[in-house]
Amino acid sequence: MSTRSSSDCVEASARFDRKIDLNNFQAATTRTARDINRRIVLNLIRKHQPISRAELARHSRLQRSTVSAITEQLIAERWVTVGALGDLPRGRKPTFLHLNSDRAAILAVDIRPTETTIAVADLSMRFLSQETMHTGENPEQFIKDLCKRISHATKSFPRLTFEGIGVALPGRVDLTTGKLTFAPNLAWKSIDLKTPLEQATGLSVALENAANACALAEIWSGRYSEQVRNLVAVTISEGIGVGMILNGQLVRGAGGLAGEFGHVTIREDGPLCNCGNKGCLDVCGSNAAAVRYYNELTPCGSGKSAPPDFNSILRMAEQGDVRAAEALDRMVGCLGAGMAMLVAGLSPDIIVLVGEVTSAWERVGPTINEIVKRRLATPLHTRILPTDPRTQPRLRGAIALVLQEHFGAPQIL
Repeated sequence: MSTRSSSDCVEASARFDRKIDLNNFQAATTRTARDINRRIVLNLIRKHQPISRAELARHSRLQRSTVSAITEQLIAERWVTVGALGDLPRGRKPTFLHLNSDRAAILAVDIRPTETTIAVADLSMRFLSQETMHTGENPEQFIKDLCKRISHATKSFPRLTFEGIGVALPGRVDLTTGKLTFAPNLAWKSIDLKTPLEQATGLSVALENAANACALAEIWSGRYSEQVRNLVAVTISEGIGVGMILNGQLVRGAGGLAGEFGHVTIREDGPLCNCGNKGCLDVCGSNAAAVRYYNELTPCGSGKSAPPDFNSILRMAEQGDVRAAEALDRMVGCLGAGMAMLVAGLSPDIIVLVGEVTSAWERVGPTINEIVKRRLATPLHTRILPTDPRTQPRLRGAIALVLQEHFGAPQIL
């Protein structure tokens, strides 16, 4: 049992200020308390490893006997291993505990309109392998190919137990059916990914919008996991996605469609978007938009064998290509307008941008911040920061979807 006082509990509940839904609840039981304490200990080991039982008791404020019972269970289940002895001037030497990296692994899948990445990672979010495949236009054939790739990936690590599959998607998932219901840039409609993946692998599958997954990744392993409760992640690729963690909770909204700011019109005279509207942030501020801007600026018959992709435009702009620089500036101008909308509407502590454009942050960052300041009448308290593309935040988000099943707070209400 926890040693926290009743005043501590009152203080904690006041911070969250959540109303209990009397139409949909489950009363807490002794088992619930044990599950919460277990997850607290498991998270503390994950964060502070190597760590002794005494340090766990101090961090968790649980009785030492409770910590000992939990850690013995975790060791028996091979979640935790015992490492080296500590060195103290006197008394019994402590043993240090670690997560067992040889016990379990997670499959992470990042689906994008043209390319899908499959990765195997351990419980500390370290990548053990990666491969890519063409996404393809036919969803049924793609799912069959994906199942084969995943099966091959699991067989490459026969000693590991796979805890599940996390899938980051460029669209929204219906919370009731688990189907991908809104993915304009994929052109897939009402596709069930979860059932065939689970049937083919025997593993549980967690599906989530890529922006939501990236927001979770920042909370689980990012720079802001301790001090930030209001964070917005913006994925910028073929389209634009927005994931929101507000007051410490991932916001999905009715039907799982919350966060579709990419399909809010920012230019009434803008081009047609894949969603059917005109001038959406998605079609004006994405990687695809920058490529389109460049092609519009390039005279016909200029001798180019093929139009450049977005990464080429980034390199060309850095090398002083005037058309590439202007295309990037147009894209960033629309991104700035979109960020101003998010700051005004949500007032998060931090907005993190995810995508290849962040590799040119010295060029695009000041422009985005200047546009936001110019458009807002209220004081600016939100920081807009880039993620490092090399950390692969979309894949890490897919890993976080599985991690939270074991390390996240249990659903008790």
